[in-house]
Amino acid sequence: MEKFMGPNFLLKNETSVTLYHDFAKEMPIIDYHCHLSPKEIYENKKFKNISEAWLYGDHYKWRVMRANGIPEEYITGDKSDYEKFLAWARTIPMTIGNPLYNWTHLELQRFFGIYDVLNEQSATAIWEKVNALLSEEGFSVRDLIIKSNVKVICTTDDPVDSLEYHTLLKDEKDFPVSVVPGFRPDKGLEINREGFPEWVEKLEQASEIEINNFEDYLAALEARVHFFHAVGGTVSDHALDSVVYEEVSFEEAAKIFANRLNGSTISLTDERKFKTYTLIFLGKLYADLGWAMQFHINAHRNNNTKMFNKLGPDTGYDSINDDQIAKPLVKILDSLEQEDKLPKTILYSLNPGDNYIIASIINSFQDGNTPGKIQFGTAWWFNDTKDGMLDQMKTLSNVGLFSRFIGMLTDSRSFLSYTRHEYFRRLVCNLIGEWVENGEVPYDLELLGKIVQRISYYNAKEYFNFSEVETADCLPLK
Repeated sequence: MEKFMGPNFLLKNETSVTLYHDFAKEMPIIDYHCHLSPKEIYENKKFKNISEAWLYGDHYKWRVMRANGIPEEYITGDKSDYEKFLAWARTIPMTIGNPLYNWTHLELQRFFGIYDVLNEQSATAIWEKVNALLSEEGFSVRDLIIKSNVKVICTTDDPVDSLEYHTLLKDEKDFPVSVVPGFRPDKGLEINREGFPEWVEKLEQASEIEINNFEDYLAALEARVHFFHAVGGTVSDHALDSVVYEEVSFEEAAKIFANRLNGSTISLTDERKFKTYTLIFLGKLYADLGWAMQFHINAHRNNNTKMFNKLGPDTGYDSINDDQIAKPLVKILDSLEQEDKLPKTILYSLNPGDNYIIASIINSFQDGNTPGKIQFGTAWWFNDTKDGMLDQMKTLSNVGLFSRFIGMLTDSRSFLSYTRHEYFRRLVCNLIGEWVENGEVPYDLELLGKIVQRISYYNAKEYFNFSEVETADCLPLK
């Protein structure tokens, strides 16, 4: 019997043990998509207790707490932080089989040196020990980032954001981590969503371009893309809960935009046309700047109207969508490719039934020049489980190049979530180790070690052009 979450946790063969401890374990982290606060990084926030660090805003935990019968006042309500922590401690034993169980204990081990199992009996002692550590030097937000060996953080930012804290962080010389913005223009594509005209006004102010028509609107978006680029941005992100494509001319899109600002109702077909034109316009800009474009596909958001009205979005009431994606996604990529304007692109789907669709689509658009130009993104949200990660990696390896995979991201609002990279790397090493043990792959540590290090770090570093990130001793794959 293996020790609970001991040194060889998830490593089930000798090859995997060697690959993880000798090659993967010490690799730096590039977190190329997350929802961390640049303000909290700049101000070097200190947490007053473990609940603030662990439970605030973490809808992963909120969902299972509700499923365990925990009343809302202990989750997002007015109960004390200690009472909320105790509610989580009551819940955690029920999460066995869920990655939250392992992530919770990895965070206790790696950040606080606590190897006790969290439950109702141990909760008070763990609460007191962790809170005592959080009050000391060495446990601020920046300390947690540095302790995790993070080199780059890409946040998620609205085009109208001032990027004030990114600019301040960029000028700092004593924080050895690049914090760069990620361009997330969802509000600029959702023309039928409530608040769109007001967002256009904010875009006008941010870009300092008077928006009287669609041409002005595109110019304002372009100005903001260049502003993000000047602050260090090299990546965009789009939540395409439904992937749409409609043939559309500039004149049609301009008329749709004008009608919306004049208060007219926009049909579903016209909404799709507007989204298509605007998304392709942005894709061309990304290509010109050498950016990577991310599509997060097939989320079904805000399912529970009652709780949405009470708590708002991103509170744990989302799920997997099952829209068909193959035809519209190919149309978008092909439209850009026809003009030689297809940027580096990362495709994620929340629906694991889309895995082979995406894995096969990406190889239709590789350019024979940039290794792994079109990526099948890592298992995401409901899929960043042990089985979900392995399914994604096995699908990619079956029909593509696993060795060119840019690896893990946190997609998190928590500064303690970097242990997910360790969890992921252990699974990578064990998967390769299984291939070796089965005689499918030779025991060539020089080759396999490089592949592990590339998936852990170097592929992402090169893919996003993070030239300022120092390079360790890893020979390139030939």
